[in-house]
Amino acid sequence: MTQLLVSVRSVIEASDAFAAGAGLIDVKEPANGSLGRADDSIVTEIVQLVGGRRPVSSAMGELPEKAFPSVAGISYVKWGLAGCANRRWRSELQAAAERIQRLPHLGRPVAVAYADWRRADSPPPEEVVAFAIDRRWQVTLFDTWKKDGSSLFDWLAPNSVATFLRECRAAGVRVALAGSLGFDHLDVVRDLLPDWMAVRGAVCRSGARTGVIDPDRVRRLASALASFPRAAAIRADSPLAP
Repeated sequence: MTQLLVSVRSVIEASDAFAAGAGLIDVKEPANGSLGRADDSIVTEIVQLVGGRRPVSSAMGELPEKAFPSVAGISYVKWGLAGCANRRWRSELQAAAERIQRLPHLGRPVAVAYADWRRADSPPPEEVVAFAIDRRWQVTLFDTWKKDGSSLFDWLAPNSVATFLRECRAAGVRVALAGSLGFDHLDVVRDLLPDWMAVRGAVCRSGARTGVIDPDRVRRLASALASFPRAAAIRADSPLAP
């Protein structure tokens, strides 16, 4: 079943998204970038609000920033790989993951593949997917680095995303799709059936990621996803099927 992941920047937004049916609450500060890190105080308030009833993920910015979580109760932690194309990003990312996994109160790492990897100066998605599969990470996120109105599918064709999804599923890696996705992308997401559809701007009142979460939009999108097939596989009648 595809669940709705909603990125929030305050405990009020988290409360609204939770009540409206978000399956995963993601904490970030959009003013700080694609995976902008929020203040620890905000993360703490949101974790306390959710109280284990839904998983909570937390964005840590880009890997070279060397930021680490310090709040108990986070289910997933993610770093972007912008600026890492010519770095030893595999060893750096694995070291970051091992650091958080030594602490029992912190969650699992998420491998982040930027669809617009060339302009992000990040590793290409196929290398990030191979890393996640090889290291047996639980989740891979496909996102866009630059938020300029273009979507994930402007940079990665749905057929390419479908291939990555099949590879991840075969290895037991769950997948979240992000990158300025919204109501207009529901047909493609229905064909792909990721584990999560990750949004922010699509459920903000202004339609911009720096706006304020609109519970009605969250409710409508969560309801749409709930109507999708439950099996996490490409539908046999889909044009994306092999």
